[in-house]
Amino acid sequence: MSDHAEADPTAAGDHPDRGFTHVALQVSDLDASLAFYERYAELVPVHRRTSDDGTRVAWISDLTRPFVVVLIETSAAQARRHRLGGWNHLGVGVGSREEVDRRLADADAAGCRTDGPVDAGAPVGYFGIIADPDGHHLEIAHGQQVAFTVEQST
Repeated sequence: MSDHAEADPTAAGDHPDRGFTHVALQVSDLDASLAFYERYAELVPVHRRTSDDGTRVAWISDLTRPFVVVLIETSAAQARRHRLGGWNHLGVGVGSREEVDRRLADADAAGCRTDGPVDAGAPVGYFGIIADPDGHHLEIAHGQQVAFTVEQST
């Protein structure tokens, strides 16, 4: 049993994790990253902790499925070394092309690096990229056919 065992293991046992549960990103400023992902991806903190060595960690979620992005605060050099850049990215679907445009314009006005929008047609859709405070890429998209494609494959 680890030092990080659940205080009430029966509560967690009632909700077993299966499938893809999280992706973790190293960030240099946890508070700045939390603000960025809440503003542009509508991800909210569902868990926060500080480990014994002082490392701050937050789990963020869109609350639509049991999946979180784990943000781990590290040095700026460490965060840059493990950056999601280029075509490596996190993707978020939104309700309209106008919402893609609005979030890109908002990010651009806030001084974030942006790229797009691009209309790539089906199944990729209409998308743009926003770089977070550490340069990790966040894709904002409309019209991607992820749900449809997954449903059709089962």
